[in-house]
Amino acid sequence: MSSFGICHIAITPLRAEPTSKSEMVSQLLFGELFQIMEINGDWWFVKCVHDDYLGWVDKKQVMLISDTTFEKMSALKPIFSNELVQLIYNHQLNRYIPIVFGSTIPYLSENSFYVDEMKYSFEGEVTGQEKAISKSILSAAHIYLNAPYLWGGRSPFGIDCSGLIQMVFKVNGIRLPRDAQQQAQVGETLNFISDALPGDVAFFESPEGVVIHTGLIIGKNKIMHASGSVRIDVIDHYGIYNYEENKYTHKLRLIKRYLNE
Repeated sequence: MSSFGICHIAITPLRAEPTSKSEMVSQLLFGELFQIMEINGDWWFVKCVHDDYLGWVDKKQVMLISDTTFEKMSALKPIFSNELVQLIYNHQLNRYIPIVFGSTIPYLSENSFYVDEMKYSFEGEVTGQEKAISKSILSAAHIYLNAPYLWGGRSPFGIDCSGLIQMVFKVNGIRLPRDAQQQAQVGETLNFISDALPGDVAFFESPEGVVIHTGLIIGKNKIMHASGSVRIDVIDHYGIYNYEENKYTHKLRLIKRYLNE
């Protein structure tokens, strides 16, 4: 049995325990690769190649690939679906598969690609081929505006705060860790909110000083973040101010810059 696989459907839940009733800690999107670390019945404990995140997947929702295919796909510069939803066609199965924004499209050539012996047709737009700039980061972020908050989510149909940050940078060719605490440990630290530029990322802390939330700076004193839904609020040196609730909802901890423009 191969030790590697790929998400071959739109979204596969990544769970904390080997049961469908367990907490969803993250998601695999179409085209994302993983390594199998452990097997428990119909469940595989896997490590996602994109961010090294660990979790359990139902083996019926993923597909094994050969070691050779895994090595070739891992070495590719990835490109990503650049539309909210796109249909791809599986020639062997004679069926269409929906994929969401940010799905990985491997080996794309003349509107088709292969995963082992499976041939797919794809005629949608792609991204990730050019150097990331703040404009492209903000453009990607607005795809998720008004998406519902979903713990562990990484798609426009349900996403959490750190998933939002990870995905808008992913489609622009920048890999970030999955969780907010991990994301806060990489990049250049800014000293003041007044130094922040569109495309910078703010992190927020609990009363105990633990990073628990994150959001994307999109303009002067404006932040996009996933809280109930992906929304735009005001930010200053204290944190996020929600005018609907007339109060600060998140206390600012630090600001990071991942772009080198």
